[in-house]
Amino acid sequence: MVRKNLSASIVKKFIPARKSKSRKDDNGIVLVVGGSYIYHGAPILSSIAALRCGTDLVYTSVPKINVSATRAFSPNLIVIPLVDQKLTRGAVNKLVSALPRNLHSATIGMGLAVQEKNSLLLLVKSLLDRDVRLSLDASALIPEVLPLLANKNVVVTPHAGEFKRLFGDSPSNSKNERIKLVEQNAKKHGITVLLKGSIDVISNGMTTYLYEKKIPAMTVGGTGDVLSGLVAGMLSKNRNTLESAAAATFINGLAGKIVQKKLGLHMTSMDLLDVIPIVMKPFDKVV
Repeated sequence: MVRKNLSASIVKKFIPARKSKSRKDDNGIVLVVGGSYIYHGAPILSSIAALRCGTDLVYTSVPKINVSATRAFSPNLIVIPLVDQKLTRGAVNKLVSALPRNLHSATIGMGLAVQEKNSLLLLVKSLLDRDVRLSLDASALIPEVLPLLANKNVVVTPHAGEFKRLFGDSPSNSKNERIKLVEQNAKKHGITVLLKGSIDVISNGMTTYLYEKKIPAMTVGGTGDVLSGLVAGMLSKNRNTLESAAAATFINGLAGKIVQKKLGLHMTSMDLLDVIPIVMKPFDKVV
């Protein structure tokens, strides 16, 4: 098992160069599926984060009750309404039929109200069958989804509570035990696991990256939604799930450090979105 602390020199290798003659669609097309009557902001944060990390197009699919608020927030989002207020099989079937054929990646689960587990499983399977790379968070992190994910291009991004729900094991406060638990489950299920915490642990079961944040201001709601959007954005350009998850973690953390230095313990997740381009600029490459 290889273990490394994330650094700028490592992450620079994980972010592909952009071709100087590239056209729209060449630099990533992302789908974000989330939101509910209560949590309308989560998929917006994810979507803007995906755009801010250099993705060309983001399709944001939210329940119809959230559509107006989502469209009003930003003209940059292409909003696809879910026909029901929660995720249902009917809503999934209509969503899948409306998606572009050349979709690269998707992030699912942030603030998402799921009416029936089978609807979530149908969405995940439908996207994987199209070779779409996935980032799963929040409501999408249920144990029933694991059999669909083995050896596919999938990242799961749980905090400690979601980790227990997904894998049945509760991460301890011991750094070494947390690392081992992430590595074991990543290897067992053939996925990349990004366990969020004061130290983010990212592993595919063979290689593990660690990122110690020391950013207490990032406990504010929505920072995980920003991270999910960054993971999907990175996945749209780099099929390697471990590299994409590691790069997203590092960029999210750097943005948090800048905002905390500027605003102290008073940041919101919106503040992170404004800083992402500044953080990513040193990683830009054009060929």
